[in-house]
Amino acid sequence: MADETQGGAAPNPANLPSMNLVGQYIRDLSFENPGAPGSIMAGGGNPAFNVSISVGVKKQADDVYAVELTLNAKANREDVVLFNVELVYGGVFRLKNVPENQLSQLLMIECPRLIFPFARQVLASTTQQGGFPPLMMEPVDFSAIYRQNLAKLAAAQQQVTSPLTANAAETDKPN
Repeated sequence: MADETQGGAAPNPANLPSMNLVGQYIRDLSFENPGAPGSIMAGGGNPAFNVSISVGVKKQADDVYAVELTLNAKANREDVVLFNVELVYGGVFRLKNVPENQLSQLLMIECPRLIFPFARQVLASTTQQGGFPPLMMEPVDFSAIYRQNLAKLAAAQQQVTSPLTANAAETDKPN
């Protein structure tokens, strides 16, 4: 009688969505300190920093994806480059039973959010080993980056169709 009152079978755990971090890696790490050792000994005002971040995803197998963060940081004092560092840090993720409409957000927001602290630590350690104070990046809002990229994509698609519509409208005008 207990089976009749439950109204159905219990969900199968094998069919539930899951995400596992299989491993992490550094694909590329480049640090340039072109003025060493003078850049370390020279005093001066606070340097200007230019930091950028991007996210890339590459499908490896049916349920396996490589998510890579590319971090670029450059420090200048006046017109002199103090250091320039590039890091490509990745994580391999196994995603099972994730609905297609949620896959993109998971890969572009949640996966980068999980590996960012490790990439940030590599960047801080590298700049410190290069003779500078550790560069501690602020937390990143990957959701905002995702929304910005979607807006750019939509604008680019709209620009592609707009000239065609405008040209067609111009040809319909009488001379």
